[in-house]
Amino acid sequence: MYPKYVKVKDKKYKINTSYKVALKCNEIAENENINDIERALAIIYILFGEKALNDKENRNLLLEKAKKYLLCNQEPSKEENRDIDYKQDFPYIKASFMSDYHIDLNEKDMHYWEFNELLNGLSNSDIGNCCILNRVRNLRNFNLSDVKDLKEREKIRKAKESVALKKKKKVYQTNEQKESARDFYTNLYRKE
Repeated sequence: MYPKYVKVKDKKYKINTSYKVALKCNEIAENENINDIERALAIIYILFGEKALNDKENRNLLLEKAKKYLLCNQEPSKEENRDIDYKQDFPYIKASFMSDYHIDLNEKDMHYWEFNELLNGLSNSDIGNCCILNRVRNLRNFNLSDVKDLKEREKIRKAKESVALKKKKKVYQTNEQKESARDFYTNLYRKE
């Protein structure tokens, strides 16, 4: 059974369980153009709604619940080298769900945890029976030093380059922007 609510102290909040909502939250979490406070508030609002956003006393606990939910109750990955980006790879994800499960993600909505389980269960075999998403991920992780033939290595290098994950640009805040965010954060948690 997948979770539909989170409980914080004596309050219960309904989770917007659509995988599309969770993917949007992940996109917000990785967006370097949004400061930490805006990111946290956006995730709480999108995932749990306005009632949760207005619960100033429990925002930090709600954010912890959101993180746990978005990680599907698993420990965060320690991997340095990501090989998937939900937004960039969504066409591959859609095609893979269609080929492996006959699920049209344009037509079907599902709980995020179900989506994540199906994503992790996509076909991935060395002998050709592999969905497009996992072929791309395998190519991203392929070690070029394993290829001795220079022409073949160059061919694979170009293929890797064509499916490489885009680098995310870091945006740095000025001291004035940091101070403004600090003031906002302080006022946000002030008891009324």
